[in-house]
Amino acid sequence: MKLLEVRQIFKRLISLICAICLLASSLAIPQSYAKGLPLIRDAEIEGLMRIYTKPIFRAAGLNPRSVKVYLINQSSINAFVAGGQRIFIHTGLLQQAATPNEVIGVLAHETGHISGAHLARLGTQLEKASNLAIISMLLGAAVAVGGAATNTRGAGQVGQATIAGGQSLARRHVLSYVRAQESAADQAAIRYLSKTGQSGVGMLDLFHKLASQSLGSLRRTNPYTQSHPMPFERIRNLERLVKKSKHFKKKDPGVLLLRHHLMQAKLAGFLSSPRVVFRKYPKSNNSMPSRYARAIVSFRTGDIKNALPLIDSLIKNIPQNPYFWELKGQALLESGRPREAIKPLKIAVKKTSNNGLIGMLLARAYLGAGGKANAKTALAVLNKAKRRENDSPDLHFLMARAYGIRGNIARAELETAESALLRGDKQLAGQKAKNAKKRLKRGTPAWQRAKDIVNFAARK
Repeated sequence: MKLLEVRQIFKRLISLICAICLLASSLAIPQSYAKGLPLIRDAEIEGLMRIYTKPIFRAAGLNPRSVKVYLINQSSINAFVAGGQRIFIHTGLLQQAATPNEVIGVLAHETGHISGAHLARLGTQLEKASNLAIISMLLGAAVAVGGAATNTRGAGQVGQATIAGGQSLARRHVLSYVRAQESAADQAAIRYLSKTGQSGVGMLDLFHKLASQSLGSLRRTNPYTQSHPMPFERIRNLERLVKKSKHFKKKDPGVLLLRHHLMQAKLAGFLSSPRVVFRKYPKSNNSMPSRYARAIVSFRTGDIKNALPLIDSLIKNIPQNPYFWELKGQALLESGRPREAIKPLKIAVKKTSNNGLIGMLLARAYLGAGGKANAKTALAVLNKAKRRENDSPDLHFLMARAYGIRGNIARAELETAESALLRGDKQLAGQKAKNAKKRLKRGTPAWQRAKDIVNFAARK
């Protein structure tokens, strides 16, 4: 075996372990994630995640603005941290969590990984493990070569066994360290929940659910080859800590529970088939989550006639809820009625203090309504949205459209370049930036930005 091959083995090990996952089995981030995570954006759900995480982050000594929570469109129950202060959470976890407390417990656990700098420390352990494997490889090679020189029988097999044993020992060393990190994150989560006056029961309930799901697959599992503590051992340890808290019996506030159920209804409405939605939320169920899910699936399937009365009934129930107004605007916009969509979207933007995602919807409505005046208004809305959504390719695409309608081709080309760059299309970004640079006044901020994109796109 070559030295390069040993390095490659540990690169694979890094990719396997660096995403510290919630599940009680050794999981890796799928390769598709590396190329482009199946992320989804939604103002309502992102707002709810901020409500869930803000107290936890503060309890952990983290700046809530510095930690980002991303939603991944996956049906499994999972969450992990990666790339610094970033938490990734699967929609499956949100949909299957019975209470907000279950989700908050998971987020507290992942916060424990961030606060403990576990990913950074893991790199040191991986380096130690890599060195251990390399030493074993060299010893094994020496045994094999020495045996060949002296005609010692079986020396080759002994050398190979030494190499394989070193790799196994190195892998176990890393997994042992990761299991310790998982336990530390569990304990940190309980501290954060207690500090913020919340129960750890939800976290415990979720681990019980996961343990039940993994019973069959873990029967013959060697605990020393796992990246997480064994499920029932983990639950026993957590149970002792959770029951000690004076907040053990504390329940989620009713308002938060309603928002949680509305979030689940929204995810079902947008991600599930109509058959599944109407089975879970039948017409006989007149609750707000049920009407929310049915309204979404109705406009998604082109039935705007039945969707609008449902949405209006929700607005009548809670007129201060900006996301009901957002849904009405989105339903009208996507049904080919952009002029009618402007009013409810303006209300939604105002009620959310200029939320960037909703602002982009409003800009789409203005652009859809047509005319240079509406394009000018769309640009004003987008410039406000840009403060929070500057890294969104869709925002820059909309700005390109608006500038194009206004006849400002140079800025339209520049915004198209920005959008292409954010999508990873360096060729198109470079081409559009060159076009913009030719038209823009030399030395202006826009000209300098076009120049920067051209230079970046030219790099290999």
